[in-house]
Amino acid sequence: MPEAKETVLEINLGNLAHNYRFLRSKTDKEAKFLSVVKAHAYGSDSVEIAKKLEELGTDYFAVAYVEEGIRLRENGISKPILVLHPQPSHFEEIIEHCLEPNLYSQKTLESFVSLAERLNQKNYPVHIKLNTGLNRLGFDQSEIPRVFETIKNTNSIKIASVFSHLAASEDWQEREFTLSQIDLFRKMTWQLIENLDYEPLLHICNTSGVINYPKAAFSMVRTGIGLYGYSNDKTIDPHLKPVGKLKTIISQIRKLDPGASVGYNRAFKTEKESKIATLPIGHADGINRIYGKQKAGVFVNGKYAPIVGNVCMDIIMIDVTGIDCEEGDEVIIFGGPQHPVDFARAGGTISYELITGIQRRVTRKIIPE
Repeated sequence: MPEAKETVLEINLGNLAHNYRFLRSKTDKEAKFLSVVKAHAYGSDSVEIAKKLEELGTDYFAVAYVEEGIRLRENGISKPILVLHPQPSHFEEIIEHCLEPNLYSQKTLESFVSLAERLNQKNYPVHIKLNTGLNRLGFDQSEIPRVFETIKNTNSIKIASVFSHLAASEDWQEREFTLSQIDLFRKMTWQLIENLDYEPLLHICNTSGVINYPKAAFSMVRTGIGLYGYSNDKTIDPHLKPVGKLKTIISQIRKLDPGASVGYNRAFKTEKESKIATLPIGHADGINRIYGKQKAGVFVNGKYAPIVGNVCMDIIMIDVTGIDCEEGDEVIIFGGPQHPVDFARAGGTISYELITGIQRRVTRKIIPE
């Protein structure tokens, strides 16, 4: 009997727990653990994921935007939440919901201090982002003296952490650059905090940093993609378990003669008698056109079936010729027999883009630990 009745993304909390414990085992026991749950927890369900991680003992959370942090607070998440890319227009909401902003420029720093003073805040926790070579957000080394002066002249804020982001921690060919980032981070943090009367948390390691540069754990590590089952390292991937499994069903099966075309623009034509199945999922759900024209495929009753023709908005077609299947049978797009990394690679992209792109109209089903 088919298990799936619709397109569904199964979210396995047991796999999440496994990944969390594995990554914890790779870090210094004294280091705190920050779990990144931005982008709906990498395309899954941020609330359910955060609740489980809080249960497992994570010390901190991070989200990209303020609204993501508010959603966690409104659903009972109590651990500290770092907002990685806040905008000054949302600073009042940050304070209202006890979120902690990343202050990455002199403008954001001065704007937040001004608001905190106006609202009579004292020692409000903030995070200072340093640019060590990724060149996205963060203060450059030359800006550190001004940052220190701003912080020294107010008691409205207190630095909860100082952090930076490694650019290529998964790439051993860039090892020299990564080590230079770690060294620069060490110098910049000392320059910033040497005259403080307290010690902020320090963190630069992402998932690949945890695996490849454990001595750079400092006082906290920050993991995102690893929690969801991906490491960017073929030797580590077998130790992790993908949290998400995307499943759907066969809506219809059609038998076609040789020379028949399938889908828009007649992008696929049969060369022999063929059996084509349609599935209720398309690029509006996150399975983009890059996966069509036999570049990627799915699994039907344990057998590989290529995606044929162009991916449609709500439908994809697969070639099930020679596969014993019928309408209503379950189809596994990724997870199970096909690792999401392999599916993404077949389309010429990466796992991050695939899993975060699964749209919200796809039903989420939570599988408890």
